[in-house]
Amino acid sequence: MTPRESVQTLPGLTLRDLTLDVPLDRSDPARGTIEVFARVVTARGGEERPYLVFLQGGPGSEAPRPTLDPVSPPWLERALADYQVVMLDQRGTGRSTPVGLDTPLPEAFTPGDVARAGSPRTLGEASAAQRAEYLTHLRADEIVEDCEAVREALGAERWSTLGQSFGGFCTLRYLSVHADSLRETYLTGGLSAVGRHVDDVYAATWEIMIAKSEGYYRRFPGDRERMRELMARARDGEILLPTGDPVSVDRLRTLGHRLGASGGPEQLHYLLELDHRGPAFRHDLAAALPFAGRNPLYAVFHESSYADGGVTNWSADRTMPERVHEDVTLLGGEHLHRSLFREDPELRPWAETADLLAQHEWNTLYDADALRASDVPGAAAVYAVDAYVPLEFSLETAALLPRLHPWITSQYEHNGLRADGAHVMDRLIGLATGRLAL
Repeated sequence: MTPRESVQTLPGLTLRDLTLDVPLDRSDPARGTIEVFARVVTARGGEERPYLVFLQGGPGSEAPRPTLDPVSPPWLERALADYQVVMLDQRGTGRSTPVGLDTPLPEAFTPGDVARAGSPRTLGEASAAQRAEYLTHLRADEIVEDCEAVREALGAERWSTLGQSFGGFCTLRYLSVHADSLRETYLTGGLSAVGRHVDDVYAATWEIMIAKSEGYYRRFPGDRERMRELMARARDGEILLPTGDPVSVDRLRTLGHRLGASGGPEQLHYLLELDHRGPAFRHDLAAALPFAGRNPLYAVFHESSYADGGVTNWSADRTMPERVHEDVTLLGGEHLHRSLFREDPELRPWAETADLLAQHEWNTLYDADALRASDVPGAAAVYAVDAYVPLEFSLETAALLPRLHPWITSQYEHNGLRADGAHVMDRLIGLATGRLAL
C-alpha cells in the first residue's frame, strides 16, 4: 500500500506525516478500510538513524504532538539522539479514523444484501451490535498489524518500540507475533499480566487504590471528611458539572485515578479545597474525571485492554471489595463503572455497546512460549506502586522475557515517562543496549 505523505518542519526537526489505508478487519479485508496516521519526527542530522515507534497509553488516545519550547513530550529529545521517532495514532484515535458517532463506516462494513437506504453509514447510525463488532477490531492485535504496515511503508527491516502503559501491552503482543521485526523494546508501566483473568488484575488494583487512598488521607487528614461530605452531596444530586449534569458517587470515586500519578495527590487536594457550588470546582472536577466524551473509546474499550482472552463482564464493578462499598472515602483508579454510561450524556449513546463488549469473548493476545523464545533486547520501567499495572504481575511477565532488563523503581508513579522523560528514556536505552548495568 502506498501511503499519502506530507512534510512540515519545526526548528531543528522534520515532521513527515504518513496516512495509510488498512483493513478494518484483517480476517476479511473485503469489508473495507480505515485510515491509520503516523508522524515521523527526525532531528537535524538524524536522517539515517533507526526508527523507534511510540505506542501510546490508553487505550483510546492519540500520540502526543511534538513541541519545542518546552520540549514535549519530555522523553522526545533523548530518544531523537538515537532514533527517528514514529508517533502512531492508534486506530480509532487522533488523525487515524477516530471513534465517534459521526465516524464513517467502511463501504463494505454491512452485508451486501442490505438495502442502501437501510445501511448505516456512520457509527451513530449503526446498531449497538454493529458498533460493538466494529470496535472489536481496534484492539492491540490489530494495532500491531498497523505497526507492521507503517514499518513496511517506511522501508525498515526492523525497528524499536517504546510502549507506555497500554502501549506496553501492545509491545507484548508484538513480541508474541512479530518479534523478528523488533530491534529493541522499551516499556514504561506496560508489563501486562500474561495468561491471567482480568478479575485478577482489577482485584489487585483495588487493593492498591485502598492503600493509596489511606496514604493520601495520612498526608491530607482533613480531606477524608471533606470527601465524605462531597459523597453525601453527590447522593443528593448536588455535585454538578458545568453542564448541570450531576456526578454520582461511583463517578466521583474515580477521582482517585489522580493518586496514580506524580503531582496527582496535590491536584486532588486543591480541588477539594474549592467550594463545590462554584464554577472553579465544577470545571476542575470535569477536567479531573478520567472517562469523558472526548475519547469515548477509552471508556468503552478500557476493560478489554486487560483481557488476555475471556469475558470481562464489568470486572471493575464486580471485583470492588466490600470495604470500598462501605467506605465512600476509599477511591478507585481506572475502575470503570457500568453506571457511567447512564450518567454521562456523551457516553450514554455507547451504553448498549459497552454492555455487549462486556460479554464479548476476547481472543488471547499473548503467547507465553513466544515471549520465552524472544531474543529481542529490551528494558522496562516497573513502578513499585503502580496503580494500574500491578507490580506482581509485571514481574511475572518480565520473567518470561530472557533479554528484558526490568528496572524496578519507587521513584516514579505510572506517569514516570511524562514526569521525568529524559532520565527514564536514557536509563532504558542504557539498559537495553548494554551501556548501563542494573
